[in-house]
Amino acid sequence: MKRRDFVKVTSTVAAASFLPSSFLSAAVIKNNQKKFPKVLKPKMNNGVKEFELYVEIVEQEVVPGFKFHTLAFNGHIPGPELRVNKGDQVRVKFKNKTELNHTIHWHGIYVPWRMDGVPYVTQMPVMPGQEFVYEFTAEPYGTHFYHCHWGTLLHMQSGMYGSFIIEDPDDPIKKSFPYEREYTLAYSAHDSNFIRNELNAMLERMKERMFLVKNGRFDKERFATFNTKDELVQAVNNGYLPPYVVNRRSLDELPRPNWFTVNGKSYPMTPNIYIKEGENIRVRLINAGTEEHYLHLHGHDFWQVCNDGIPIKNPEQMNTLRLSPGKTLDIIIEGNNRGIWTFHDHDTRRVTNNGLYPGGNLLALVYEDMPAEEAELNMMAKKMGLPSLPIVALDE
Repeated sequence: MKRRDFVKVTSTVAAASFLPSSFLSAAVIKNNQKKFPKVLKPKMNNGVKEFELYVEIVEQEVVPGFKFHTLAFNGHIPGPELRVNKGDQVRVKFKNKTELNHTIHWHGIYVPWRMDGVPYVTQMPVMPGQEFVYEFTAEPYGTHFYHCHWGTLLHMQSGMYGSFIIEDPDDPIKKSFPYEREYTLAYSAHDSNFIRNELNAMLERMKERMFLVKNGRFDKERFATFNTKDELVQAVNNGYLPPYVVNRRSLDELPRPNWFTVNGKSYPMTPNIYIKEGENIRVRLINAGTEEHYLHLHGHDFWQVCNDGIPIKNPEQMNTLRLSPGKTLDIIIEGNNRGIWTFHDHDTRRVTNNGLYPGGNLLALVYEDMPAEEAELNMMAKKMGLPSLPIVALDE
């Protein structure tokens, strides 16, 4: 075979892997399920639902050819999804398998204040090798999430977040919009350079601190930890220089995200959302990052039905919504316009991979019952040797 023919054949084979037929194949649809948070099954202990979470450092592949070290709950980014019923008694055993401090904050959940996961306010940080047990009643209903509240600027964008769904057997959303399937999408933003530099620096700093603690040389000023505000003021008056004075961090040293992910992946590895004609699906949107996202769905309006887990009395119909940091929003998509449709951030700076468009927060709504022949390419594309749409374009 001539080289020119070989290139043509291999290019056609490569393109074929992204054909609608592969979008619609049972194998691809099944594999796509792995791109959503894995539901962690609890153990029952005297009527209490027990979960086990741990954190460790893992290497995360965001897209083919790019990986970076991250912090992950149970080895996954996002962490496993916890699902319970409203009113359930919940116990979460948290194990720290890293050389850093951590806590877990239960974002949007009515936990007792000692279970809120704020270091030095509600609990001491969970130090390397330690365990902490969180106990609470699952309230209120809705889409919530959990995340680390120690070194939050670093730890959250490093992957320490996961979804927490509190269900109600008498689901108010299903009454208005009957649905059988639902999807969880957790959005985040990452400065890979910041993560690498800060993670290395924090690990070195913790080695020093653990050595000092082990040898009985704990020093409040070195650890920048004081019993009261007055104690801090007195130390400063005596010549102590707080970290924020010594460091003098500028804006250029704060995170400037260059990767944007949905469930820990960037386009083209983001998940597909599958739907059928006449079907309603529920999509739970979680912003676990620091950037605002303006999510737009092509070819459809959708219904916003929950805000921070709270059902909206009069659901709003729209095709673009604002998902701010820390927010959760639930939407219902109605299967009324067959095709393959883009669902993306309309602030297209977030639809990039390391500054290159397209990438980031870009995924597809796919009608799995669509006849494959509907996706035939136009004549111009066929002349280019591309048999059908869509294909993966990494540089427009």
